[in-house]
Amino acid sequence: MKNISISTLLIAALVFSFGLASASAGDAKSVHDFSVKSIDGKKVDLSQYKGKTLLIVNVASKCGATPQYANLVKLQETFKDKGFLVIGFPANNYGGQEPGTNTEIKEFCSATYQVEFPMFAKVSVKGDDQAPLFQYLTTAENPDKKGDIGWNFEKFLIGKDGKLLRRFKTGIKPDSSEVIEAVKKAVK
Repeated sequence: MKNISISTLLIAALVFSFGLASASAGDAKSVHDFSVKSIDGKKVDLSQYKGKTLLIVNVASKCGATPQYANLVKLQETFKDKGFLVIGFPANNYGGQEPGTNTEIKEFCSATYQVEFPMFAKVSVKGDDQAPLFQYLTTAENPDKKGDIGWNFEKFLIGKDGKLLRRFKTGIKPDSSEVIEAVKKAVK
């Protein structure tokens, strides 16, 4: 009898915790409501970025768009003094183009593109195992589009209040006038 009640309690606890995890994306008011893991495995509360303008990007090391890292580094450098920050989330959802470990990804980004902006642990950005942050980003109101991310290097411009301002597809490069003008407006 004792084993049954412990098992029942464990199952109830699991159901409750999964319910909270899936509800968190739906209950979120902004990206500041999420915690994620850094590429080094440390917990990071995105609330620490309140008051900053963010460009959240799902990245990959072996993609035709991977050279956008250079543009992201340049964009970060251009606007960092205005409270702007690029943050990268490696994802292997598209063509297996991010097969490496977090350590390998970090090394690649640093050695190849001199990435100094925050990088986070590899996540899934679509599908049944989609990270809660990306559930929020793909369903949040914005003037561009909602729904699944189409490919690597999709960009989400986040206002100082943590709300999604704009969403840019892979083909819109970080150094395009469209992105630069949107960032200029957001950092004011």
